[in-house]
Amino acid sequence: MRKESFLENLRANTREQYDMPDMHIEGITYPDTYRQFVTMTEAVGGTVVEARKTDDLNLLIRNCYPEAKVFASNLPYITIAARNPDTVTDAAELNGTDVGIVEGQVGVAENACIWVPQTMKEKAVCFISECLVIILDKQNIVDNMHEAYRLIRMDDRYNFGTFISGPSKTADIEQSLVVGAQAARGVTVIVLT
Repeated sequence: MRKESFLENLRANTREQYDMPDMHIEGITYPDTYRQFVTMTEAVGGTVVEARKTDDLNLLIRNCYPEAKVFASNLPYITIAARNPDTVTDAAELNGTDVGIVEGQVGVAENACIWVPQTMKEKAVCFISECLVIILDKQNIVDNMHEAYRLIRMDDRYNFGTFISGPSKTADIEQSLVVGAQAARGVTVIVLT
């Protein structure tokens, strides 16, 4: 009842109403969108590896992480994955994953964010893995967030996604930088050309 009472008082005491402002905002653009994306990814602590769509991504990922023992992915073409976030009983079963491998939908040059829609039962693979590999088609890299939001498509099954930009970092603890505090401590973006 308090909420309705508050809203009634607000309406009764509103003297003047204003039209909504024009929200047409032109986002930043770059002469070389891809080069900007690579620069920003490296600036936030990530790594970009280029690959052709015909390359053996399993071998490429194995070479990027030669010490890794446990890979997790639900992507049908990733055969090195011993754990599948679609078939685990509980997200906790993904604990101990060295490398999680997912697909990104849209990459953003202005801040190196990549939209990763949840296309797997347990989205924990994006956050619990020590390192994360995001596979992204070069054609899906845009200049700015305005463009990215127009391209985002949610998976009907899970209706969740997140922007990921480089490895997890925080400096809240005694103002000392900690990498991997809340999610992956390393992120590699494989850009398919």
